[in-house]
Amino acid sequence: MLPVSPSIVLPESELVVRFLRADGPGGQHVNRTESAVELRFDVLHSPSLPEDVRARLLARRDRRLTDEGVLVIQARRFRDQGRNREDARERLVEIVRGALVAPKKRVATKPTRASKQRRLDGKQQRAKLKQNRSRSWSPE
Repeated sequence: MLPVSPSIVLPESELVVRFLRADGPGGQHVNRTESAVELRFDVLHSPSLPEDVRARLLARRDRRLTDEGVLVIQARRFRDQGRNREDARERLVEIVRGALVAPKKRVATKPTRASKQRRLDGKQQRAKLKQNRSRSWSPE
């Protein structure tokens, strides 16, 4: 069981863990051990996730999310397989926790009179600068 929040717990049966050979430092040992971890979690078909959390996770533009709705996390930060497995699990929890909170709705506001005036003043100043450039320039 992987606790995400008091109401959401992801069972181990929904997590698919695969081990692969990691690149990077480690000498000859790195060529023989599969210390990198690939954790897969099917967001689209998971019965553990509430519908609103699932929708927010699938709506994210995340390159770790496949077209089939599977979240793929690769952990190869450490040389130890166990630490990489824990790292992948922690990252999955953080991603799901990020989707728990609904984003605030933006309240439409109008620009103030002063901000409109500042914008127009800036445009006039820029226009004058460009006008002065064209008068002083000569091809010689």
